[in-house]
Parts: sequence; C-alpha cells; structure tokens
Amino acid sequence: MKRNLLAIAIPALLAAAGANASIEVWNKDGNKVDFYGRVKAANHITDRGHKDEGDHTSARLGMSGQTQITNWLSGYGRWEYEAEAGKKSDNEVRYAFAGLNFGDFGSFDYGRNDGVLKAITAYTDVLPEFGGDAANNNWNVLSSRTKAVATYRNNNFFGLNDDVSFAVQYADNGHNSSTVDSIKGKSREAYGANIQWRIFDTGLTAGAGYAQSTVSQTRHNTWATGLKYDNYNVYFGASYFQSKIKQVGFEDEDGDAYSSDLKIRGIELVAQYGIDLEIGRLTPSLAYVQHKAKYNESHGEWLYRNGSITSPLAKYVSVGATYDLNKNFSAIVEYQFNLLDRKDIGAADNTAHQRDRHLNKPGTKDTLALGLIYQF
Repeated sequence: MKRNLLAIAIPALLAAAGANASIEVWNKDGNKVDFYGRVKAANHITDRGHKDEGDHTSARLGMSGQTQITNWLSGYGRWEYEAEAGKKSDNEVRYAFAGLNFGDFGSFDYGRNDGVLKAITAYTDVLPEFGGDAANNNWNVLSSRTKAVATYRNNNFFGLNDDVSFAVQYADNGHNSSTVDSIKGKSREAYGANIQWRIFDTGLTAGAGYAQSTVSQTRHNTWATGLKYDNYNVYFGASYFQSKIKQVGFEDEDGDAYSSDLKIRGIELVAQYGIDLEIGRLTPSLAYVQHKAKYNESHGEWLYRNGSITSPLAKYVSVGATYDLNKNFSAIVEYQFNLLDRKDIGAADNTAHQRDRHLNKPGTKDTLALGLIYQF
C-alpha cells in the first residue's frame, strides 16, 4: 500500500514543485523521502576558441531518504542526476549511495559519493559560477565525486565534542586521479581521511586531509588544508593543496630506465559579504586562484636529470555576485580575469581551437559568466 501511495504522490508533487527548499513526499512511521532539484541557465562569454565558451545550461534532480530502524540506528540513501543541456549535452549520475547511521558512533555508506578531500577544497568552492579547480580535475586523489567508495564519518567525535568531525574512506578502483592500475588499466584503488574542527564559537573552521593511491610503480598522494570563517554576512575561505605523482621502474623507448616526478601546488582565496535588501539578498564575491605544476624526468642507468618544467595550470582573479531573490531563485554574474600566459600549460588546456600563429591565445582570454538558477 505504501509503495502505491508513493507511486501516486511523487509524480504529482514533482509536477507541482513550489517554493520549498525540497519536496517532502513521505514522512510516516520513521520513514522519510525528499526530492530536490535545480535548473541553471548560464552562458560563458569569452573567445570562441576557449573550451568553456558558450551555453552551460543544466538540470539536476535528486532524492534523499532515511528510515528509523531502532532508536539508535537509521538507514539512509541519496541519488542525484544531472543532465547538461548546453554545448556538451552530457548526462551524469552525481551521487548514488546508501548507508547506516549509528548515532554517536558515526555512519558508514558505500556508492558514488564525494572524496574525503572535497570536504576541505569545498571551503573555497563557493564562487557564483567558477571555482572548484582543486576538486574538478585528475591531479588530486579523492578530491571530487568518486565511484565505489566506502566512507566512515563521525560528526561529533563519538559524542565527546560536537565541534570535531572526521572521515575515513577507501575507493575500490574508483578515485579521480589520472594514474592507472597496472593490472586493470583503470583508475586505481585509493584511501584517505580528513578532520575538521569548528573553533569554539568564533565562526572559524579548520580542516586537513590526506589521500593516497596504492600501485607501487606510480605513487600518487595529495594532502590539503583549509580555513574558513563564516559568520552570517561575512565569509572568508582559504585552501592549500599539494599533489605528488612519482613514476619509477619504467623503461623509455630506448630501453633505458625512466623516472618522472610531478608536483602540483595550489592556493585558493575567497572573500564574500552578504547584503540584505528589501527583496532578497546580494552576495558580492572576490577570489584568487593559482595552481602550478613542476615536472622533472630522468633517463638512463644513473637516472640523470633530463628536463624540468614549471608552469601554471590555473591562475585567475574572480569578481562576481549572487543575487538571491528568495531561497528558490537566484541570478549570478562573475568575471574571470585570466592571468595565464600563452606558454603556460593551463592556457593549452583551456584552448579548444587554435588561432593561426597565436598558439594557445584563446586559453588566455577573460570570461564573463551570466546565469539564472531555480532550485527546490
């Protein structure tokens, strides 16, 4: 009977989505189901040769549910899907996981979920449209949404301190780094952990995390640290990360021993201030982002140094604002001042179509983002 009622209620409530933050479709006898969603209509105005130029419209739909099993044990699950309706027109299952919550003893879940380092890089992933550079890449281990992850979380340090939380995670051949398993030939296994501390009643939160992959010939690890201040109108966020990818025991095309060492360091700074208006709330935003790669490679019996390259992967200043007309509808504007040079690796990565003799020039252009967001 309950399944039949849900089958009737869910489509009807989705069709009549109103002004609530989410739609509660079921809440009875310790069982609760909510639906939520978002439609973002956005466009990036920049050089036509830039890879991010054009329409970035997308839609998301998600479901979260929980069931009370005993007075100290509950089950939960979440699913979220995104369809891009712009120039890419790609579809993605963003989240799909289920787990058990043991109260003060923490929770355990498995499925597609955020990597543990994303909790730290999220301190600066708050820009109106851009940002997220430390998470949305394959340089770092367990820094983005990741498939096949088992995660244990505890949000109050076993009931002893509500201001201290931590998480431990294992990825079964599923993390987001670019290194591959020598047996399966796919993104390999990894593990990581984070810890966060809300510093008394100051509005400050400090966090740190570490993640590492598990193949002997290619050692890949990432550590990240962050600090944020969030006190109603004022928000400051800072994060720093470092990744190392070291390959040893390989042979080059001449049969000589080969070794490479890649280090990536990044810093992100964000400042925002909320202003309450007669209608809605305006939040101006200012940010600085810089990620830099240093690459060394060695060849031969004695692994002599053959070359070294240092180059920015991302470097920009962002100025923008979010105007929340209410909790369901927002307008965003953001201008990205691109600080990359044509010789930088980041400029090459950002260039989709070259411009005659001006190599990588589209990847050095500024970008203006405009958008409207409806969410429930």
